[in-house]
Amino acid sequence: MELRVLRYFLAVAREGSMTAAADVLHVTQPTLSRQLKDLEEELGKKLFKRGSHSVMLTDEGVLLRKRAEEIIEMVDKVEAEFTSMEETISGDVYIGSGETEAMKQIAQVVKELQSQYPNIRIHLYSGNEDDITDRLDKGLLDFGILIQPADLSKYNYIDLPAKDVWGVVMRKDSPLTSKEAIQAADLLEVPVICSRQAIKQTYSKNDFADWFGDDFGKLNVVTTYNLAYNAAIMAAEGIGYAIVLDKIVNTSSGSALCFRPLEPKLESGLNIVWKKHQVFSAATGVFLEAVRKRFS
Repeated sequence: MELRVLRYFLAVAREGSMTAAADVLHVTQPTLSRQLKDLEEELGKKLFKRGSHSVMLTDEGVLLRKRAEEIIEMVDKVEAEFTSMEETISGDVYIGSGETEAMKQIAQVVKELQSQYPNIRIHLYSGNEDDITDRLDKGLLDFGILIQPADLSKYNYIDLPAKDVWGVVMRKDSPLTSKEAIQAADLLEVPVICSRQAIKQTYSKNDFADWFGDDFGKLNVVTTYNLAYNAAIMAAEGIGYAIVLDKIVNTSSGSALCFRPLEPKLESGLNIVWKKHQVFSAATGVFLEAVRKRFS
């Protein structure tokens, strides 16, 4: 299986047409069709449902697109790392993070780093813990910022000197806005929008579940989310009360939403993590050195 053919396959999947993909790739349509037919024969699976003017991916094609995207991204990353091996330190650093105000501290590290090494480029990826750790394990990210609770057993890590405060985002006309803080009993009476990570039961300790105590299983969770932006949209439409971290959702005077902290106060720590036994490029090495200098 050649990388060139995988790029051809991704172009057809993206364009939805052999003709359009051939134009983008600057190859003839018969050449493209033959390459993809050979790929199907090599894999022993049909990758496309062919129509008169368009093509659609089969289930096998959808799986290959996901894997091909990961392979191409990894190859591009390796090529960039080797290209950057020169006297002047340059290259790319890939960082994944959940939504957290602690990214300001990482931004301060990046600002100082780029003032010293202007040829270093930072690439950010947003996602929940599962998204971040999956890409870390595949080598698509160099570092991840994880919000506790998180499984750190596979990683080296540094604690960040920051805490995220949990609370509830709701419409400003919601009954609970009369309260200065939200208690567990308040949430048992309303529909709740909750982070999948916060209610995940695979950790040896889950601070969020512990905060609710025995009533945790009684929550009426009507919607789950992995990023707070969409949870805020649901809350604004009156779907429910979104349990989120402070300062992630816009609750300014022009917003339809407001934030109330949980009571008793619930905070989550944060860690910057990387794979054990990871081999660092020049760029990722100086980034880690800068992180250690600031936070260790």
